Amino acid sequence: MPIHPTAVIDPRAELDSSVIVEPYAVIDGPARIGAETRICAHAVVSGHTTLGARNTIGSFAIIGGPPQDIHYQGEPTELIVGDDNQIREYVSIHRATVKASGKTLIGNHNMIMAYCHVAHDCVIADHIIMANVATLAGHVEVGSHANLGGLVAVHQFCRIGEYAYIGGMSGIGLDVPPYVIMEGTRNQMRIASINKIGLRRAGMDRETIKQLEEAFRILFRSPEILLKDALVKLTEEMSDCAEVQNMVQFFHSSKRGVVKRTLDD
Repeated sequence: MPIHPTAVIDPRAELDSSVIVEPYAVIDGPARIGAETRICAHAVVSGHTTLGARNTIGSFAIIGGPPQDIHYQGEPTELIVGDDNQIREYVSIHRATVKASGKTLIGNHNMIMAYCHVAHDCVIADHIIMANVATLAGHVEVGSHANLGGLVAVHQFCRIGEYAYIGGMSGIGLDVPPYVIMEGTRNQMRIASINKIGLRRAGMDRETIKQLEEAFRILFRSPEILLKDALVKLTEEMSDCAEVQNMVQFFHSSKRGVVKRTLDD
């Protein structure tokens, strides 16, 4: 096992034989670390943390630290990270509280860039990019293929829909629907359009993108139609498009409310 002699490994930790632990890294607690994962110099992995295979934990990152919650009393909550994630320098990802499932969850194939923060009880799906210093408060959910620009800040309990693209320095205080581009401060959030470039790069076909653009027009560019009526219209007239129905369901399931303002408002 390629563990540098200056690294500190808790005897309770379980490491695959192919794990690399660089100088001065610390693994503190009953962590489990999967095959071919690299813990870079000075990184800290602590608590009940599970890391899957082929992850990279950057220098000075703190993975699995206790939640920043005044009610947390040291309960054995978890952080579970999937496979093939790049977690870069100085990132902090905290394990959960007991207020929800008791698990902070990170999926697969994500890139979390330097100085990002993922708070307790967050659920991050797959193929997500968080640019430098993007910050998620507690209980945030981020859908697959979402892209958060640098310095984006997301309020607790918000949801970011899949394939959403959020411009840098945006403040997110409401749910962001899937497939859209948005930006702005917390009180001035604006949705620009469907994320056509991102959807094309992901391999979505032109007809589906066209249907999403029409759904966007009905939801966001038709002031004469009430939201509840727009959702009924999309349910009835585009029932064959799974992506449109996913957007409709996102509105129905929102607890905080969904961003509705556009750049034209």
